[in-house]
Amino acid sequence: MADDATTTTDAPAADDTTAPEVDEVNEAQLATLTESLGAGVVDSRIAKGTLWVRVGLDAWVHAHEVAKDRLGATWLDFLSGIDWLPSPWGRYEEAALDTGLRHADPDAAFEVGVTGGETRFQIFSRVVNVRLHRAVIFKADVPEDLHVPTITPVYAGANWHERECWEMFGMVFDGHPSLRHLYLPGGFEGHPLRKDFPLLARLVKPWPGIVDVEPMPDVPGEGADGGEGEPAEAGPGGDS
Repeated sequence: MADDATTTTDAPAADDTTAPEVDEVNEAQLATLTESLGAGVVDSRIAKGTLWVRVGLDAWVHAHEVAKDRLGATWLDFLSGIDWLPSPWGRYEEAALDTGLRHADPDAAFEVGVTGGETRFQIFSRVVNVRLHRAVIFKADVPEDLHVPTITPVYAGANWHERECWEMFGMVFDGHPSLRHLYLPGGFEGHPLRKDFPLLARLVKPWPGIVDVEPMPDVPGEGADGGEGEPAEAGPGGDS
């Protein structure tokens, strides 16, 4: 009988898997933020080359300071709000089936996207290191009073973004130099990007993209029954 050592072959284990690729740049950025913010980092995720970090609201300004000063993220790409409430008005684009008034269920569950969240409203921003072509997206839960500290002392370009967010979501940016309207008249009531703000025109009339689709004209060479039809008349510049 042959010795066992001469008959066995090296085979990969059944559960052998390739280790996931490590994004060293974003891992280093996350380590820096965690070191600087400590418990201010609530959750994080690295996906598709982007670092997402949810921070506590009390760490919102400091997170941007660290991103700018230590991560080299000198460009503020955008800042905006999110309303995770499911629309109480239905799906405007879905025919007459979804028109008509509805009522929001305040206890309805809602999804909050990457890195989670505990509140209906969140604030988020994207800052970029243009040299490394790397971005960090910050998110923070917004309390019921909708007060958020301004980051204009860190990124002056946040001025207009925060004004838009105040106008469209009703978030108040404490310390902002001049919260005033960008788009809406001064006496306008409500905040159009909140999910419970009704688009009244869509509640009384279906979405304009919903129309009866007319059949295409007969294709030259095919009759209505799929058989041979009369050839189409040539247009200008075509063969006669």
